[in-house]
Amino acid sequence: MIGKVLGRIYIGLVLVLLYAPIMVLILLSFNNSRSRVVWNGFTLNWYRSLFENDAIMNAFGTTIGLAAASALIASIIGLFAAIGMYAMRKKDYKTFMFFTDIPLLNADIVTGIALMLWMVRFMPLGFSSVLLSHITFNIPYVILSILPKLETTDIRQFEAARDLGAGNLYAFVKVVLPDLMPGILAGFFLSATMSMDDFVITYFTKGPGVNTLSTLIYGEIRKGIKPEMYALSSILFLMVLIILIIANHSAKENNGYEK
Repeated sequence: MIGKVLGRIYIGLVLVLLYAPIMVLILLSFNNSRSRVVWNGFTLNWYRSLFENDAIMNAFGTTIGLAAASALIASIIGLFAAIGMYAMRKKDYKTFMFFTDIPLLNADIVTGIALMLWMVRFMPLGFSSVLLSHITFNIPYVILSILPKLETTDIRQFEAARDLGAGNLYAFVKVVLPDLMPGILAGFFLSATMSMDDFVITYFTKGPGVNTLSTLIYGEIRKGIKPEMYALSSILFLMVLIILIIANHSAKENNGYEK
C-alpha cells in the first residue's frame, strides 16, 4: 500500500516537472502585460497580435510546411528502406541497422555542419536545402518505427494473396500496407515533430530569408521574447494534444477494445 502511494507521488512529481513550465507559458499568453512575473489581468491581445505579425506567421507557415513535406517524403523513403532491410540476410541487416543508428546518436551540430558543406557544394542554401536536410535526419526515425511492425507481420498473408491471383503491388497495398500503417503513422508524426523542433540543422542549412519558428526565436533572444510567442507555443501545444487524442481514440477503435 505504501509502495503504491509513493509510486503515485513520484509519478505526480514527474508530471509536474514535465508540464508545469508549459502551463506557465500558457498562462503568460493570457497575461495583459509583457512582464513574466506580474499578472496584470486576462487578455487575448497577444493572440490577436500573433495573427497580425507577418514575420511570425511566415515562420509558422514555413515550419508547418517543412514538417509536413519532410515527414511525408521521409515516410515513403523509410517505408521501402525498412522493407528492404527486413528482406536482407541477418549479417547485412545488422550492418544497415548500425548505419541507421549513427544519425540518431550523432551530435546535431556535426550533422548540421556536414549537411551544410554538402548542400553548398551542389545547391544554394534556401528552403530546398533545409527540406532535404530534414528528410535526411527523419528517415532513420521512420525506419525504426516501421521495422517492429514488419517483425509482427505474417508474410504468409502476402504469399496467400499472390497465390489467389493478386499481383505483387496489389497484394502489398491491400495486405501488407494496412498492417504497417500504425508504424508508418508513428514514423510520420515523429518525423514531423522532430522537424518542427529542430534548430541546429536548420540554422546551418537555411539561406537568407528562410526562417522557421526556432530560428526566428533565436534571432529575437537578444531583444527579448515577444508575448506573441507564448500564444503561438500554446496553440502548437493544443494542436499536438488534439492530434494525440484523435490518434489514441482511433487506435482503440481499430483494436476493438477500451483500456
